[in-house]
Amino acid sequence: MTADVLSVQDHMALAERWGAHDSVPFPVVLARGEGAWVEDLDGRRHLDFHGGYSAINFGHRHPDLVAAAKAQLDRGMTLSTRAFHHDQYGPFCRELAELTGTETVLPSNSGGEAVDTALKIARKWAYQVKGVPDGAAEIVVAGSNFHGRTMTIVSFSTQPNHQAGFGPFTPGFKVVPFGDIDALRSAVTENTAAVLLEPIQGEAGVIVPPKGYLAEVRDLCDDSDTLFIADEVQCGLARAGTTLALDHEGVRADLYTLGKSLSGGLLPVSAVIGRADVLGVITPGDHGSTFGGNPMACAVGRAAVRLLATGEFQERSRELGAYLHSRLGELDGVSEVRGRGLWAGVQIAEERLAGRRLTEELAARGLLCKEAKGHLRIAPPLVVTREEIDLGVGIIADVLAGTGPRDRSMS
Repeated sequence: MTADVLSVQDHMALAERWGAHDSVPFPVVLARGEGAWVEDLDGRRHLDFHGGYSAINFGHRHPDLVAAAKAQLDRGMTLSTRAFHHDQYGPFCRELAELTGTETVLPSNSGGEAVDTALKIARKWAYQVKGVPDGAAEIVVAGSNFHGRTMTIVSFSTQPNHQAGFGPFTPGFKVVPFGDIDALRSAVTENTAAVLLEPIQGEAGVIVPPKGYLAEVRDLCDDSDTLFIADEVQCGLARAGTTLALDHEGVRADLYTLGKSLSGGLLPVSAVIGRADVLGVITPGDHGSTFGGNPMACAVGRAAVRLLATGEFQERSRELGAYLHSRLGELDGVSEVRGRGLWAGVQIAEERLAGRRLTEELAARGLLCKEAKGHLRIAPPLVVTREEIDLGVGIIADVLAGTGPRDRSMS
């Protein structure tokens, strides 16, 4: 059988039988997308307030990204590996560095890979530059973090289900509460290579740290000769209303990790970017990636960078984000709205509707979201309109009030 003759039930049965059970998808099989909308196999349209965990910042099927991918496919050069130069790599690195105000770019594939790479760089920098004794480097991270699911990254997760059954874990990490500068100051020693933080914690429920905290982290790192690594895989590239989320505080990191929307969701593209002297500790043979910085990834990444260079998406995120937060804050049953830009963590006062049950009810009415820490996380594509925000917020209001038709997906 071919894919286009399978029913929704067939697709779900195949996934259940042959796919590893690493997630619990909603009972919908998506087949097409356009802008802020997706369509399932039955032709029903759903408003996307999930946004691929911020990967779909430019909307589904953005014409500039699709054109870049098609043009590169037509040229027949999709992979060369870093054994050779190709004509997209240098321009991609330059354009991304210029967009972000950084000096050097090391491309990779997934966000987790970028974070793992940044950790390697920080440790080598600590030994070669800071003078930390070999094998003694420490990295301080925040509790409730989410930086990916590689073996090293789950070693410092505070989520029990991310660690259960996967030990022994990689040593060399200290965990302190997010937003607590005193705890961080106590954890930093002469052997600290880096402090790794998300400027906004997404998986924790879109948690914004106290005002001034990130600037204090920068000062602490400067005073202790410690690297500041900002994980902006989810919150970066206009999601929070600025090119980099740290820009809100006027703070610069030594290294940043980017991913997700660096390709607009077309394919896996990520990068470590930052200071040339820090990334310069990596020499040939220290690190590598078969697909990292491949021609297709760089071509699509360049198109994404060009979209961000206009400032349009940062402005949309700020303006429409303020509107979204205002509308959500008006809803009965909502006790708190957190976040920046078009990214919101919505605390639901009614426990019976928290978590998976709430998102299932929303999906049944044609609104796709995801829970975080038992509450609602909203991250629509940045091409969303005010009218679409109103529609989505209206569906949330209906669910919280227990009113409205249960199936409001658009046919």
